[in-house]
Amino acid sequence: MKQPVFTGAAVAIITPMHADGTVNFEELGRIIDDQIAHGTDAIVICGTTGESAALNHEEHVECIRFAVKHTAKRVPVIAGTGSNDTAFAIEISKEAEEAGADALLLVTPYYNKTSQAGLIAHYTAIANAVTLPCIIYNVPSRTGVNLQPATLAELAKLPNVNAVKEASGNISQVADVAALCGEELNIYSGNDDQIVPILSLGGKGVISVLSNVAPQQAHDICAAWFSGDTAKSLKLQLKALPLCHALFADVNPIPVKWAMNRLGWNAGPLRLPLVGPSAAVQQSLENEMKAYGVLK
Repeated sequence: MKQPVFTGAAVAIITPMHADGTVNFEELGRIIDDQIAHGTDAIVICGTTGESAALNHEEHVECIRFAVKHTAKRVPVIAGTGSNDTAFAIEISKEAEEAGADALLLVTPYYNKTSQAGLIAHYTAIANAVTLPCIIYNVPSRTGVNLQPATLAELAKLPNVNAVKEASGNISQVADVAALCGEELNIYSGNDDQIVPILSLGGKGVISVLSNVAPQQAHDICAAWFSGDTAKSLKLQLKALPLCHALFADVNPIPVKWAMNRLGWNAGPLRLPLVGPSAAVQQSLENEMKAYGVLK
């Protein structure tokens, strides 16, 4: 059995920006502290929600270093270091390891994509270059490539391929992963509307966008499940659904960054090519945050 990097809800944390577009590290520290105070089980820095695609190399590594130092081992820090350039993924993964990250989150290659054999070669090269646990990230709606269960079963043979963040949305596929990989691969939900379904297949938790605005609630969905109160977990999952849908009414992290600003955080602007949400999306977020109780 591979020990999970965390169990529960890890926040896919936003990267707050100053008005001039530079990273607001002071606010990032405040958000990290608030997340930990409200039950977040791990910090995922420089993921999709953290606008990693719009950070330059120096900023990316500095965000990882800051998160590690500021979190100070209170919860695990998972660094997003995936790339469609294997050599660069290895380089930044090594830098994350040197910075003290607890694990790596590695999205599948995008745009140039590659085959299933290429995915095995790509992840094997990264895993062999570091000692940290590697969490493979499958999100075909963004990348254009779907990591097949049989491919994950092959990768799970590598000792430091620890988990998959499954955001395909295909529960049948997740079931196949669980059946093929067993205890050789931990599974995390990559979708906030599928936390309980994936927990029911043996999942260890979620890497969550919802946690940005509702860290305690996302944690509680998982905690109820692991305590054996599956009915409560399901009730909490269903209660969160309208807000989950609102948070994905536009391209992530457009809605959640607006929501964080609305909640009083200095989340700041998005970086191009991302732009703010429409008035309709803003109204939906306003309504659902009030209905859920996170906005008074």
